[in-house]
Amino acid sequence: MKFSSFEFRKSSYSQVGNNDCVEVADAPGVSAMRDSQHPHLGYLEFVSGEWVALVASVRRGEI
Repeated sequence: MKFSSFEFRKSSYSQVGNNDCVEVADAPGVSAMRDSQHPHLGYLEFVSGEWVALVASVRRGEI
C-alpha cells in the first residue's frame, strides 16, 4: 500500500522542536511508521495485528 495520500502524524507526546520522532499513518487494516527526520527514506508497514503487538511491546518497555 502506498501511504503518500495518507497524513503522517507525530505523537502528542513529542516535544515541540524535537525532530527525533517517528510519524504514523493509518489506513484500514494497516499502519505505517517513518522517521520524522528522514521521511524520504520510506516507511515500515504493519498489518493490524503486528501494529498492536509493537505498540504493546513499547508500552511494556520491551523495546
